[in-house]
Amino acid sequence: MSDYVIPPYAPSSLAIKDESSRFPIRRVFCVGRNYWWDAGQDAQNTARELPFFFMKPPDAVVPAEGCIAYPPLTADFCHEIELVVAIGKDGADIAPEDALSHVWGYAAGLDLTRRELQAEAKKAGRPWEGAKAFDASAPCSALVPVAAIGHPEQGAIWLNVNDVERQRSNLSDFIWPVKDVISFISSSVKLRAGDLIFTGTPTGVAALEPGDVITAGIDGINQFTVTIGERKNVSLVDVA
Repeated sequence: MSDYVIPPYAPSSLAIKDESSRFPIRRVFCVGRNYWWDAGQDAQNTARELPFFFMKPPDAVVPAEGCIAYPPLTADFCHEIELVVAIGKDGADIAPEDALSHVWGYAAGLDLTRRELQAEAKKAGRPWEGAKAFDASAPCSALVPVAAIGHPEQGAIWLNVNDVERQRSNLSDFIWPVKDVISFISSSVKLRAGDLIFTGTPTGVAALEPGDVITAGIDGINQFTVTIGERKNVSLVDVA
């Protein structure tokens, strides 16, 4: 056994619905825009651009329950509801027709974003990590195994804030369906068992305020309720 100069951290993991066992998290991939956000755009009349992805650290994934801290250095803290795919089998250059065989299960999650930091990063041509990879930036429901629900290709994906609907679409409205997302990412890096993929969010993204109650989910998979905590730190706008 190797000796470590500091104690190693326990691996990040995700609960499994109705089970005591847990899913170990290796890496977290997040797909950029994967729904049509502009009125009138759809798969019939708009050319699909290739998908892209960014990453979050595994410990950004936290249970989607209780209170989620309002992060520092932002005054534009935004919600993004997403289908989360858990990879259960390694693979590189996975063909779309084989991709779903690599999926262990599905969950509903939030890609929380410090929007003004993202805007500044885009403007300067810089990476998005500061906007996307902060503590508790990926709350996630318990996973539901493929063995229990199969591979959902349709079902409402929705998010309410204080009982007011903000986001609603359907899994059938993906620009790039799950099998294509898996195939694309695996052409860049070898996917490993334990990887999570956040698959993109519908239109309706908006800012959150302290005390807001989010209720969100994906029909046939899972849903959750979280509350946004107090703002304790000044924003980047205030310190710039």
